[in-house]
Amino acid sequence: MEKSSADPKFADIEENLKVIRQNIADSAVESGRNPEDIYFMAVTKTVAPVYINHAISCGIDLIGENRVQEFLEKAPDLNLNGVSPHLIGHLQSNKVKKIVGKVDVIQSVDSVSLANEIAKHAKNAGISQKILIEINAGSEYSKFGFDPGEVREKVYEIGEIDGVEVKGLMCVAPICEDKAELIKIFSNMHDIFIDIKQKKSDNINMDILSMGMSGDYREAILGGANLVRVGSAIFGERIYYDRH
Repeated sequence: MEKSSADPKFADIEENLKVIRQNIADSAVESGRNPEDIYFMAVTKTVAPVYINHAISCGIDLIGENRVQEFLEKAPDLNLNGVSPHLIGHLQSNKVKKIVGKVDVIQSVDSVSLANEIAKHAKNAGISQKILIEINAGSEYSKFGFDPGEVREKVYEIGEIDGVEVKGLMCVAPICEDKAELIKIFSNMHDIFIDIKQKKSDNINMDILSMGMSGDYREAILGGANLVRVGSAIFGERIYYDRH
């Protein structure tokens, strides 16, 4: 049911967006770039469509969803005209068919086999699916993604696959209280990004370096990110999407 304009969460979202945009702008300038060079993604995991649509009405034109089924269920209720949806969560092979062609970019490609599965369904649909290659920035056992030491080789391998188009890299940084160390981790990812970009391989266009979330997007920008994924800092921690 559509919430009234008096919903206090609307005002919270507006204020949060204002603060985040200012932080992004300040961090961009500090990193020697224009604020317009940074893509600002609203992460919509567990967020009801009414609040996502309000963020869109406030100028958000890039959204990221973590789960295939949740995106597919919410999509009919979202005002996606002029908005680019991405899948940013771990993608299981058995869900690939459902999401290929439904989002502009799949950010979380963490294996060659997954890239091949995406390509197969993309070709069946007569499209080329844009993807990002996920890096396990801290080489953590509990996280998905390629190890930083192997990612160059894997990017070139995936770039040879017909049906996908490599548009850049994505990572989730390890939990780190030391901001300088965090910026260093992001900077290492940026070095890999630039190294691959300079080689100018066919079907590989390093346009997007997706790094940073609600707790570390400023450090990510200082480390070279040009897309940040912000969820709870916009929508709060306690908004859940009721799918029933």
